[in-house]
Amino acid sequence: MSENLNQPLVEVKNLKEYFNINVGMFKSKPLKAVDDVSFAIKKGETLGLVGESGCGKTTVGRTLLHLYKPTGGEIVYNGKAIKTKEDINEFRKKATMVFQDPYSSLNPRMTVSDIIGEPLDVHRMYSGRAARQERILELMDQVGLNSEHASRYAHEFSGGQRQRIGIARALALKPDFIVCDEPVSALDVSIQAQVINMFDELQEKMGLTYLFIAHDILVVRHISDRIAVMYLGKMVELAGAAEIYERPLHPYTRSLMSAVPQPDPKIARANKRIVLSGDIPSPLNAPSGCPFRTRCPHAAEVCAQSMPELKEAAPGHFVACHRVNEIG
Repeated sequence: MSENLNQPLVEVKNLKEYFNINVGMFKSKPLKAVDDVSFAIKKGETLGLVGESGCGKTTVGRTLLHLYKPTGGEIVYNGKAIKTKEDINEFRKKATMVFQDPYSSLNPRMTVSDIIGEPLDVHRMYSGRAARQERILELMDQVGLNSEHASRYAHEFSGGQRQRIGIARALALKPDFIVCDEPVSALDVSIQAQVINMFDELQEKMGLTYLFIAHDILVVRHISDRIAVMYLGKMVELAGAAEIYERPLHPYTRSLMSAVPQPDPKIARANKRIVLSGDIPSPLNAPSGCPFRTRCPHAAEVCAQSMPELKEAAPGHFVACHRVNEIG
């Protein structure tokens, strides 16, 4: 019984997502958007996923939900591997996504009622039209929208209201797990706080589990129990939110944390910004060994020879770095 209680809700094992890119006449090359990524999320937990644009964060979320067919690896939900079409169909009743851009993720030709009710229609999750409408109004109330908004169209709303519509749609099937793909990055800062607080309230009320993808470390720290850091398709560090913020071990994570603004002027003056040299390499021509070595101030010969494993450097704190013990 205790084993079942400790079992993760979602497990990602050695996930790979490669896209074939044409590089010449009849020639193609794999772009390794996600390369051998593994993690687990417990029920009721929020795992934050951060990294630079193009590091593969969004691809992880989309591949996890089988919006992209995985090139390799395994996705396990509630102890069961997701493999067949039937598995995927059942999984999508319990796992859903809130998309980044509230302007392009909503159909402009559909009313708010039809947008929110679409998952109910697809999975036939209502007994009649009255029950469908009742559920839609219940969802609108949960995300702070008025019932009179139901017959209006998405273009009539602000960005924050549109994202609320997207969240209501994601909640339609009473999911257990939601992938939040940079859900506040397109919103004003004042609206971001409202939406983040709403995610917190919904999680507490409904027992939701989140994979929260973002590039803003402060936002991720606020909502996450643990944080995973990605670089060029690889996971380089994973630890508790407070731990990774106060004691980052990987050189890339240290650079990210040094860029976080400090409200206290004394701390801000004492904070030494770690500026990385060079540009992030193309995933089409990734460096050998550790993908970060071309920008790492601590890179050595061993870093070019092999990709370091994600190992536990401290209790619950995992890092992929050959020289973590030397640079600590």
